[in-house]
Amino acid sequence: MIKNEILILEGGYNEEHEVSLKSSIFIQKILKKLKISYKIMRVNPTNFEKKIVNYKNMICFNALHGPFGEDGKIQKILKKNRIKFTHSGYKSSKICFDKVATKKILSKNGILTPEFNVLSIEDLNEKVILKLKEKYNQFVIKPKSSGSSYGTIIIKNEKDVKDFIKKILNYKKSNKKHKEFLVEKFISGKELTVSTLQTSKKIKSLAVTEIKTDNTFFDYQAKYSKGYAKHILPAKLSKKNYSKCLNLAIRAHKLLGCKSVARSDFIYNKKTNRIYFLEINTQPGLTSISLLPEQAKFKNISFDKVILSILKNLN
Repeated sequence: MIKNEILILEGGYNEEHEVSLKSSIFIQKILKKLKISYKIMRVNPTNFEKKIVNYKNMICFNALHGPFGEDGKIQKILKKNRIKFTHSGYKSSKICFDKVATKKILSKNGILTPEFNVLSIEDLNEKVILKLKEKYNQFVIKPKSSGSSYGTIIIKNEKDVKDFIKKILNYKKSNKKHKEFLVEKFISGKELTVSTLQTSKKIKSLAVTEIKTDNTFFDYQAKYSKGYAKHILPAKLSKKNYSKCLNLAIRAHKLLGCKSVARSDFIYNKKTNRIYFLEINTQPGLTSISLLPEQAKFKNISFDKVILSILKNLN
């Protein structure tokens, strides 16, 4: 039984503000159903630490996405003030939000991930892009620390190269808050995702979903707008590869020190029969069309139970 009142942290000042509000609405519905008392705080990073000290006896349900809410900053403040909160802790959140740090840890532990480079924003120029095309042939550029696929560009052919070079100044301007970028070899194949759920001390994978979209990839629009992505659940994989995906997600969850819930993304390349880890999300979406609720339902786990599980595995 949850005795403390819940404080839902929503909003945030970044590009994922609206997603956070949608997650918050979904959480509120469940808490009302469970008759758990709650309040809502619209988070402003500039005065959050000053305000949060007035809520020390409450449990913070982190419904934030993106910078400040997902990158370890808010977790550090909550830990410093000895306030209980949901999802992953400071260290894990900081590591997982950094795509390069995540890849390094998992690669070191034998989990396959696409070959990559790290570029500063100053390095994003025509000469470097042409060299990357020569090295990788097909590649992906994305901010080193960001969520919901913001700023992600896929370059597959000469036309993509020319188009990106034309737009490179605008790209740098719209992503100026990001100092470093991950450049990753593009792996073609099935886009897969696996949610992990912690119950007491046990971590289990829920299911493997294949994501199909008419967009270039599973971008922000496909993730959060109805009709732009098709979820194939369960994913059509061999029993061996399906099981491997489930196990890889659990390994990633453990190696990265995640808590309560997470969602790992993979690519399966049929030609090589290999599964590549792409990234992990410590604050998976909790909206009505999000993947975690969908996978829980597939496994006959009510979302009431998911929320209660999150609230029982606190920092």
